[in-house]
Amino acid sequence: MTALGLFGNASHAAETQLVWKASEWKLAEFHKLIRDPAKVKQVYDVIPISEGKFLNNMKNSLNGLRFGFGIPKEQIKVVGALHGPANMLNYDDYVWNKYRIGEWLNVIDPATGKPAVRNIFYRSKNSPEKLAASVDPDDENSLYQDSSMQTLQSRGVQFLSCHTAAEEQARVLFRRNKLSESPEDIVEDMLAHTQPGVLVVAAMTAALALLQAQGHYTYISV
Repeated sequence: MTALGLFGNASHAAETQLVWKASEWKLAEFHKLIRDPAKVKQVYDVIPISEGKFLNNMKNSLNGLRFGFGIPKEQIKVVGALHGPANMLNYDDYVWNKYRIGEWLNVIDPATGKPAVRNIFYRSKNSPEKLAASVDPDDENSLYQDSSMQTLQSRGVQFLSCHTAAEEQARVLFRRNKLSESPEDIVEDMLAHTQPGVLVVAAMTAALALLQAQGHYTYISV
């Protein structure tokens, strides 16, 4: 997906945009999220990466509500509001490799034992066929025990990325990696490599307030 497709009418990255205006991002999509008719709505406020442990918590919310409390899956909506360091989980392998995210945030790839040059949290370790082969929530190879972002998305989880965090992080990367591109060019590059299905919001702290006040999402911080 192109950068333009991700953030609507946002003007060229050469123009500093520390604060997005309402016309510059997909506000209508966020309003849909606020108005989601699900019976049970929960938003996770996530700042530290903490080895991605929060993804397991989100999986447990889905399983507990559906199987432990008997809530139909259509009546469950879980949102992952990722900002601070966790915001980087919203970007693909290109970003992790080019900007040395694993080295910066001390994320170690278990496959290499070295700082991650890929997003180790997004893709499922199992094939779609293997995940679909079992409908038993106790089967460790089923989708119900898969805490990858990709599988959680397939179960209806909406991940949010923070534009304010991206602006701040781009400036850190600019200095840390001694990059020739401007911070705004880095922001544009990052946003062009947002993971599929992720919604970039203007400011996560504000989004959290609206999800609770207007959308009646219950709040959890992990």
